[in-house]
Amino acid sequence: MKTTVVPAQVTTVEDRIVGNLSFSQMMFLIIPIFASAAIFAILPPLMGAAVYKYVVISLVVVACSVLAIRIKGQILAVWFVTILRYNVRPKYYLFNKNVTTLREDYPIRPTKSGQQDALVKNKQPSIRPKLDIPATAKVLATLENPAANVRFEATKKGVLYVRFTEVEK
Repeated sequence: MKTTVVPAQVTTVEDRIVGNLSFSQMMFLIIPIFASAAIFAILPPLMGAAVYKYVVISLVVVACSVLAIRIKGQILAVWFVTILRYNVRPKYYLFNKNVTTLREDYPIRPTKSGQQDALVKNKQPSIRPKLDIPATAKVLATLENPAANVRFEATKKGVLYVRFTEVEK
């Protein structure tokens, strides 16, 4: 048995059903028939003639006929969908790394109660001791002194260094 490989480009070609019309074009030409029958039967007066019914039916026929026209190998409905998707998409992309959308949640599964206490203790932030009142007053006086030449430097990792020259009294 002979097998052949079909290139990917061939799979995008539409089959012609009637003459030079593809399946999607035939559907666009058949839809107005069923739509106009439904409009004629459902809208009041039921199964009766009315001017607005004929207007709606003619609009459906014209719209489907125009959408079935082929330009550059694609029907106008495909072009219309492509343009609509382009115009509906957001114009600006805002990235926020703090959003938890689409992130996986890994819950903590402790095996023993002792390990659970250790995990809880490790998650608590470390609390640094506060300065006593005389040390706080000395630091504030040094920072307010113009001769101290205080500089604040931040590293790329976010660490803040406070640098100042030694002040003699």
